[in-house]
Amino acid sequence: MIKNDLYLKALRGETVERPPVWMMRQAGRYLPEFIALRDQYDFFTRCQTPELAAEITLQPIRRFPLDAAILFSDILVVPQAMGIDFKMKESVGPWLDTPIRTMEQVQNIETPDVNDTLGYVFDAIELTLQKLDNEIPLIGFAGSPWTILCYCVEGKGSKAFDIAKSFCFQQPEAAHLLLQKITDTTIAYLKRKVEKGVSAVQVFDSWGGMLSPTDYQEFSWQYINQIVEALSPLTHVVVFGKGCWFALEDMTMSKASALGVDWTIKPEFARTLTNHTMTLQGNFDPARLHSTPETIKKMVNEMINRFGKDRYIANLGHGILPNVPIENAEAFIRAVVDWKPNV
Repeated sequence: MIKNDLYLKALRGETVERPPVWMMRQAGRYLPEFIALRDQYDFFTRCQTPELAAEITLQPIRRFPLDAAILFSDILVVPQAMGIDFKMKESVGPWLDTPIRTMEQVQNIETPDVNDTLGYVFDAIELTLQKLDNEIPLIGFAGSPWTILCYCVEGKGSKAFDIAKSFCFQQPEAAHLLLQKITDTTIAYLKRKVEKGVSAVQVFDSWGGMLSPTDYQEFSWQYINQIVEALSPLTHVVVFGKGCWFALEDMTMSKASALGVDWTIKPEFARTLTNHTMTLQGNFDPARLHSTPETIKKMVNEMINRFGKDRYIANLGHGILPNVPIENAEAFIRAVVDWKPNV
């Protein structure tokens, strides 16, 4: 049994004394011990070496009183497993030499055996769980099919993903085939993570907010919901769509255990859109971690009071920024841990 199960209680909608807290990208670039490993090993070597992935996952857990760990990995390991050869290019980010732009390319993409192609992730889960020793839950994750398509078609990061959107609108048949292949691979991948012992999975739809509400239904949500339907009988599924407040009502009707929200929506409005029935996660602006520790504590208290302590997971509204001072990250976490209800 997991000793600190506060995160799981929130996912189950149980009453808690305080909300659980973790931070997206908590195992990351703001930690000096992470930077030391980054200087020794390239990005995908860190992802693909179970000992390194486990070590990076545990780095923030050693420093802070977090209520959940999230396995260090990347959403692009899924397309890599499908034979789409992503690299991490210095000062550019994700890079694909030959982006996916035609139906013929899509037809040639494999739907792999995840045990063969992603075994290193599952080995990292085993190692991490041994070291966590049932202290806190471990979260597994994947990117949404739409977000992965964006990188596959664009070939790199983008402010608007216009090429990816145009591909979907001009070649919808190819787009839907690619999305389905990504979905099928992701379902197999996440199921195996659950078998290996993660306590919950999160689907990151980082670029969902690029789509109109109508296009979101067609090119993103229907595929995320396939993942939710397949995984919800096995574990808790959290869906985080950045900029996707417009889809919260539809997401609430799904079998997701929780929905992540970014900092562009008021807590009260998020509660209204989700009918006050859904566990919500978020929504502190990561840039606000550049405020003073005193301001951070005050803002965190206000955030919790507005969301309410139950059916709530305190988190950022997106990943922590690399230049955030460690003492400010700690101020955020400790403000949640030390939170008391207004009497």
